[in-house]
Amino acid sequence: MSFICDQIPILEAQITAYNAALTALAGGVQSFSLDTGQTTESVTRLDLDRLNAVLDSLLNRYSVLSARCGCARLTVVRPAW
Repeated sequence: MSFICDQIPILEAQITAYNAALTALAGGVQSFSLDTGQTTESVTRLDLDRLNAVLDSLLNRYSVLSARCGCARLTVVRPAW
């Protein structure tokens, strides 16, 4: 489990980088340099859909890994009947 738990800070950094890029591009900036700590790429406003898809994937992966490491609060809801 240690490897999985070690991935969480990396995902947090990537999520933060993608959020910064989306915020900058939504604010009217035409291009933005995205540095995730592993790669650096230049993105433009035309890449918003792709950036949102990648961010959704990162958030999903973060949720799964957090649940596996016991870092997340997991609530199971069952019907009362």
